[in-house]
Amino acid sequence: MLLFVARRLLYLIPVLIAVSLLTFFIASLLPGDLAYTILGDQATPENVAALHKDMGLDQPVWIRYLGWLGNILHGDFGRSFRTGQTVLQAVTERLPVSIELMLLAQLGALGIGVPLAIICAARSGGPFDRFMTGTAFGMLSVPTFLSAILLIYFFAVELRWLPATGYVPFGEDPLANLRFFVLPSLTLALAEWPSIMRVLRSDMIATLQEDYIALAKAKGLTPARILFVHALKPSSLTLVTITGINIGRLIGGAVIVETIFALPGIGRLLIGAILTRDLIILQGVVLLVGAGFVIMNFIVDMLYAVLDPRIRHGHA
Repeated sequence: MLLFVARRLLYLIPVLIAVSLLTFFIASLLPGDLAYTILGDQATPENVAALHKDMGLDQPVWIRYLGWLGNILHGDFGRSFRTGQTVLQAVTERLPVSIELMLLAQLGALGIGVPLAIICAARSGGPFDRFMTGTAFGMLSVPTFLSAILLIYFFAVELRWLPATGYVPFGEDPLANLRFFVLPSLTLALAEWPSIMRVLRSDMIATLQEDYIALAKAKGLTPARILFVHALKPSSLTLVTITGINIGRLIGGAVIVETIFALPGIGRLLIGAILTRDLIILQGVVLLVGAGFVIMNFIVDMLYAVLDPRIRHGHA
């Protein structure tokens, strides 16, 4: 197992380097002088000269990259020229909001998709299976912003059950915090459950055709035990992959959802950095999000090895 983890960590290093390169060149490949882009209306000759010296913009791009990467490795992701706040401070303040949103959304998607997949697999080809398969296919075409608007209209405007926008920290009032997260997390969950349901349903249908499932039926095991004990775990490998991939989709969806529901998370920080041309914040946030996505996929690989020992022994 340790050898398997070490190999995966070695594969992780070049991917992280590639992420850092792409992130660095987000700013370097912009047309024109980067100092004028950052300073905007404050781009006086004195300010431009000071920024050139501070950022080393008069040096070759590869020297700037190595210097920037060295600062990153020492925990210095840069400082906003507009607010004076460091990237780590800005991300640390907003990261708990985005993590809570994505966690609740993922739990909601699994809570909807997994039970429906099990029921559809157990009744494959029946009316309920056909109805839910068609519904899931239709839900895949519904954009996130449309789901958000419809949920706000029904539950916040018409029924007035839930708040449309706003945020309360969990430490101040846990119940109010969860009320503000219901609609945003449900918006993302509605976008994610169809893929979970469709993939798990297909895998479980294939698993239920295996010989050991027929043997379990012959032994007189209950259908529930066969489904949840003997069929669900072998069918969960692809589900783990989908869950890992969904992290990237949730990050993209969070940018839209946090803006619509006025949640002070990473998504709104990213949008704000784009609108104010705060490229230092933009660069740092993109790097941290990209690295987080790569690390999450590494964790998914580890879960694969736990679920199926053949993978870590090289027999899969």
